[in-house]
Amino acid sequence: MSKRYGMVIDLRRCVGCQTCTAACKSANATPPGVQWRRVLDMESGSYPDARRAFVPVGCNHCDEPPCKAVCPTTATDQSADGLVTIDYDLCIGCANCIMACPYDARSIEHEPRYAYGVAMASEAARFDPKRLGVATKCTFCKERVEAAATSGKTPGLDPEATPACVNSCISAAMSFGDLRDPDSPVSKLLAETRHWRLHEDLGAGPSVYYIWEGAEP
Repeated sequence: MSKRYGMVIDLRRCVGCQTCTAACKSANATPPGVQWRRVLDMESGSYPDARRAFVPVGCNHCDEPPCKAVCPTTATDQSADGLVTIDYDLCIGCANCIMACPYDARSIEHEPRYAYGVAMASEAARFDPKRLGVATKCTFCKERVEAAATSGKTPGLDPEATPACVNSCISAAMSFGDLRDPDSPVSKLLAETRHWRLHEDLGAGPSVYYIWEGAEP
């Protein structure tokens, strides 16, 4: 059976520190204003029972990605392990995928943008012209995941094969691994807890799960 990679985020642990956002930006050299990993700050209830929750969001690497279905050039595709990919050489920047994505996970930049208006040496060194005029998004750090096939590392266990956001989480709220492996960290977490997925009712089959409490006895 092929692998199916996914992420589990424990909302009981997330403290809203935004470290995953910063780690993603550092790992992927995204321009100012573009965040492949964001943390929503949500409030519910009212005084004196007001509550606050932090919800990390990004591309959900769906089983049936709506973005893929509307892509006219097949630039958006899906690998055998479930990762949704974008071929920048095929993408024409039509933005169909941006409109189709229910998670607001994609963006297009048409001109270079830098933190202070002009490129610092570090920004210039990591600038990728292929990302201009095309759709971009979270990749689950696919280069790390794909390298695991030859390195012997295990995504979700070995940092070298695990997405940067998961590695950076200071409260261990984020986990990654093979959802089809019952012994993987993500499968064990899902077996032990109650959880949900964003916009699950749309039928896309998102591979990001959110834990909100322990399983019922």
